[in-house]
Amino acid sequence: MGVGWAWAVAAALSAAPGGVQVVSPLVKVRPDATPKGAKEARLSAARGECEGTQLVLPQGVTRVTMKPLALKGPGAPLTVDAWREAYLDVKTPSNGEGKTGPWPDALVPLSAPANPRHPTVVYVEVCVPAKQAPGTYAGSLSAAVDGKELPAVPFRVEVQPFELPATSSLPNSFGISLYSIAKGHGIPAESPEAKALLREYGKALLEHRVSAHGMGMDPPPVKFQDGRAVLDWTAYDAEMGPFLDGSVLPSGARFTTADVRDNRKASTDAEKSAYYRAFQKHFEDKGWKAQLFFYAKDEPKPADFPLVKAQSKRVRDAGGDIPVLVTTSLNPALMGSVDILTPIINCFYPREGPQTCHNVANASTARTKLSSRAKVWWYQSCMAHGCTGGPPPDRALDKAYSDWASYMVDHPAPLNRAMGPLAFESGVDGELYFDTVFAYNTKKDVWADLFEFGGNGDGTLFYPGTPAKLGGTQHQPVVSLRLKHIRDGLEDYEYLRLLTSLGDGAFAKAAAKRLAKSGYEITRDPAEWEAVRKEVTERIVKRKSAEQAKRSGRRTSGGTP
Repeated sequence: MGVGWAWAVAAALSAAPGGVQVVSPLVKVRPDATPKGAKEARLSAARGECEGTQLVLPQGVTRVTMKPLALKGPGAPLTVDAWREAYLDVKTPSNGEGKTGPWPDALVPLSAPANPRHPTVVYVEVCVPAKQAPGTYAGSLSAAVDGKELPAVPFRVEVQPFELPATSSLPNSFGISLYSIAKGHGIPAESPEAKALLREYGKALLEHRVSAHGMGMDPPPVKFQDGRAVLDWTAYDAEMGPFLDGSVLPSGARFTTADVRDNRKASTDAEKSAYYRAFQKHFEDKGWKAQLFFYAKDEPKPADFPLVKAQSKRVRDAGGDIPVLVTTSLNPALMGSVDILTPIINCFYPREGPQTCHNVANASTARTKLSSRAKVWWYQSCMAHGCTGGPPPDRALDKAYSDWASYMVDHPAPLNRAMGPLAFESGVDGELYFDTVFAYNTKKDVWADLFEFGGNGDGTLFYPGTPAKLGGTQHQPVVSLRLKHIRDGLEDYEYLRLLTSLGDGAFAKAAAKRLAKSGYEITRDPAEWEAVRKEVTERIVKRKSAEQAKRSGRRTSGGTP
């Protein structure tokens, strides 16, 4: 469920000068802050879950090294991975609650060059295999800065006796593009290197419980014969197959969704419908479980409504079951054409002051206006932080754009993480996000400037890990601290969903409310996130134990030895 127990040791103690402090991942360590942490790392994780914490090292460091660590316990040793947190120098705040100056975000290899002017923070993570034996795993983490050994940090992980699914239970779809990646890394998009790099980006998203739309972008080639669309699936299957059949990761995780890639060679309405029909049949023949969807005109204006209706009709004339996704709030003019209604998060929560959505309705209300097969998703946009950047002069307007769940670099970590608990509490059916590498398309240095759409990091959750930046010879995706928080929020969702399935839904709802009462009323205190996580974990374990005892009793009474 995301927060390691590193924050909740018996007492929060400041490490000795020159030592190491263990700090909650829900604290963004900045140069003007002096966080107090613990002397040991204590994490709790379900099987199939990844848990992280932060080690704050002495400042003024140019090189960090760490000895490999395998935690020993009742099962196979657990490995520990580590990255150094690189800082983004924010020049324009995302809004009134953002600030200028360095903010931690990119997670780079420990071997990458460091900036001694920034805090030295290492993000440490343990990923627990699905079949790991439960119990306590322990070891000592040893690090050195500029060749000087630091005091070892005791490291303990409590593996819980329950498992999270490898594939997210909450459907989602975040945008990514081969062509953006190639541009960000300065390599040809048609090169084998770019295609291999796309696979690495896709794997990184899937490792964080996120599915992608876009990917290679190119549609399967098509020919039309006697009213039928004949597609060449060779390139598409090579690219997407591993993400849809569960073979790209050892866990078997799969994309929850996939978008229909429209093809310009399908020029008439009949050809388009035949093309969509062939797309769905291919998914059925392959046995891919991902929800195939058609992404219609994004954020359509009234002048675009005829286009959306025409798109929807062509998809439905295919005679299959491909839902049409439209990013819009409730609008009577479009309701007959929408199968996945996807408003911005602002449209789910009424709020006093200037209105950032003029048609507010929660998920339950929205469903009453839709067909029985329709779903309600949501997404973040610049409307959650203001689209112009910087604090607006009007305080009421700044307040209207503040406190929302947010994926911005210069916003508190709990806001980055809140979408998972909010999804559970609100009952939405899925989440959309428009892009994860948007800034790669710009001519600026992504490592120095992520300001887009009035926010720092809007549409960009990765950094291009080029050899020139990181050293070595290989290009690689560099994930952000924000992507870790998004994953932790999706794991929150799994915990709450599991507790509900065990018959304790009322407590799960109350727990979600404690973390995020609404889209703009989100608990900032890491200790409260930790307390909720601990209580939910204990109740799951108790319910699971009672369930197993009941099954055992039935077997015994039935005469089974």
